[in-house]
Amino acid sequence: MSSDTSTDPDSRAQAQDAQALLASYMRAGYARIDPPVLQPAEPFLDLSGEDIRRRMFLTTDPEGRELCLRPDLTIPVSRDYLRSPQAGKPAGFCYLGAVFRHRQGAAAEFLQAGIESFGRHDKAAADAEMLALGLEATTQYGVSALEIRLGDVGLFSAFVAALDLAPAWKRRLIKDFNRKSSLKHDLEQMTLATANGSKEYQGVLAALAGSDPKAAHHLVTDLLSIAGIATVGGRSVAEIADRFLEQSALNAPTRLPRETRALTERFLSIAGDPDDAAGELRTLAADAKIALGPALDLFETRTGFLAARGVDVRTIKFSTDFGRGFDYYTGFVFELQEARSERPLVAGGRYDALLTRLGAKEPIPAVGFAASIDDLARNSAAGETKISGGAS
Repeated sequence: MSSDTSTDPDSRAQAQDAQALLASYMRAGYARIDPPVLQPAEPFLDLSGEDIRRRMFLTTDPEGRELCLRPDLTIPVSRDYLRSPQAGKPAGFCYLGAVFRHRQGAAAEFLQAGIESFGRHDKAAADAEMLALGLEATTQYGVSALEIRLGDVGLFSAFVAALDLAPAWKRRLIKDFNRKSSLKHDLEQMTLATANGSKEYQGVLAALAGSDPKAAHHLVTDLLSIAGIATVGGRSVAEIADRFLEQSALNAPTRLPRETRALTERFLSIAGDPDDAAGELRTLAADAKIALGPALDLFETRTGFLAARGVDVRTIKFSTDFGRGFDYYTGFVFELQEARSERPLVAGGRYDALLTRLGAKEPIPAVGFAASIDDLARNSAAGETKISGGAS
């Protein structure tokens, strides 16, 4: 028989704390939203990375469409925003609800509170507001010994764009940024210049290497059409052709110059507080004669807004190689972690490309974060226990 949590003082207190946090977000101007628990699985698999499949709860409807219990709320809130009359306009939403993911050593159902902000073009200010509101959650729960970890996918994208690399390799490096083992493998593969493509298609790939991209694309789509292929795994003929041509570029016998790899490794080794890191990045850009321009300006402006909000930027641990493991992040990313916790208590970032991938006709700036209510409450309780024990 399940227990009645309504009579459990700890459960009531946790529920009240969560509602108080949500109320603070509403007072900050964010409207409450509660997307359905059951969601189409495809957006999560396409946009969060296929490796999330093993952590999701999946089912199918009578028509065979794959559904899931929502593993996070960013994508569901984004989809609801795009279906609303506010789509394309500045709008902010907050939420408090259960999400479902297999987690080692932790409950698969857990409570999240968070904010998603859409359509704001003052990106540096919006980023700083998300981090500041995330910090308010830890303050409300009395969490101490907090570590602020910060990264910027946009800086890495700007750096890669400035390198003399084939477009396919640039896309590959940016895609693999959030997967450190994959990124390391990419750099090694490019340095060794091995051709590891499928032997069955090496002749075609070699013939296409270096050819005019448009002509090559037309050739591949024509060949697929002649063969009677319309779709494979949900991909259209055009998408199959793009993937085939990307493989041609990735397997071309071109070697990454060692100085380019050394420069990339130097970039990825920069860490420290945001002000110190910005200085090192400007030095690197000057030494290598590359332009990091707008991405670095945005980074420094964001730091200024954080300081204006009372955040001690000297305590922030910034690293150029820090990512969050989700494909949809495009810029600023952060995690707030307590020293004793194995998982971040609050995490989020900027995902400007997500809305177009969900169907928006024009790019829409977006940034947000989620706080784990269960972990915040657990760490708050642990802190209280430690304090009371030390005083006895």
